[in-house]
Amino acid sequence: MHIDITGLAPERIVFETSPLAELCLALHALSEPGHHPGLHGWATATASALEPDLADRLHEADFLWRHTFSDIFMAFAGVRGGNGRTGANLAEDLDILDRLDDERFVTAALEFTCTSLYGVGAPSPLGNATMSARALEMAAARGPRQVEFTQQLLADPAPVRRWVRRLFEDCDRAFFADTWQRVRVQLVADARHKTDLLRRKGLAEALEAVSAALSVDEAGSRISADKLSEGRTSAVELGLTLIPSTFGWPHLNLLHAPGWRPVIHYPVHQPELPCPASVELLQLRMEALAHPMRMRLCRHLARSAHTTGELADTHGITAPEVSRHLSVLKKAGLVTTRRRGRYVLHQLDLTTVARLGSDFLEGILR
Repeated sequence: MHIDITGLAPERIVFETSPLAELCLALHALSEPGHHPGLHGWATATASALEPDLADRLHEADFLWRHTFSDIFMAFAGVRGGNGRTGANLAEDLDILDRLDDERFVTAALEFTCTSLYGVGAPSPLGNATMSARALEMAAARGPRQVEFTQQLLADPAPVRRWVRRLFEDCDRAFFADTWQRVRVQLVADARHKTDLLRRKGLAEALEAVSAALSVDEAGSRISADKLSEGRTSAVELGLTLIPSTFGWPHLNLLHAPGWRPVIHYPVHQPELPCPASVELLQLRMEALAHPMRMRLCRHLARSAHTTGELADTHGITAPEVSRHLSVLKKAGLVTTRRRGRYVLHQLDLTTVARLGSDFLEGILR
């Protein structure tokens, strides 16, 4: 994922908080608690306290936040002629959402039907017969609720927009107002700290503080995000907004729809969270472990340290063959080596291997 920032003035890169964007990830955590093991307590308590009617309506609309994060939650980035500023509270963010024109609202709300076309600037399904038919066809693959929502939205967006706003307002009354009151202090402090880093030490250090998955090239003209998804956009004309989230980990979301202000929605760093492995390193580790002989070597290296000769003798292969396999494992960071006298001992790094499952989950969800 790449964002062109060629010639972009530092003051046009801003850190802000957004209650509506945070509500999106809070709703996602309720729908997919498996993505957020650290939020199980909050999700269980919140879900159990929901009124049945609100729980049913959230179930009706969960395709807006469960499998994709609809851009309607970042309406501030898509209002034509807007200033790209977020609201101070959820009501203000919802007022901004009301200013989003119907074409952009419909396209963003039906994002779950057109993810493959997200970055190409395809026409809105509203008023384009081909895209409308495609949206209905893709919605049918998701289920009857999605089809009904799509049909209503394409027929007349206004009632659906009112229904969505009322749903978010009811979420605010039921649980989100208290949640936002609790987390906003941390989010405001994080945004202020990152702004200070940006002004004093530059973009590279600010991005490094945001996430190890973000980087800027030497020329300072492009931001890259280490994600499995691909896409590109430009912040040169509209500027760039970065929004912290307490509900976000492990997701690092980039809004890169054509014509919208680019947004990086990032999880606030928690001391207990490990530094994320790069997608390239994750792939390297999984490929290293895919070989059956290296799996058998790992079985012995997990129990204790062994020399190359011991491993060769145990597995009936030559020492050079063992060395080649160990080289692959070491390059992937899975094996450590230490010298004892004239012997070189190799051992599996159990902490790294134990993290591989969570690294894989984080890498594909990022």
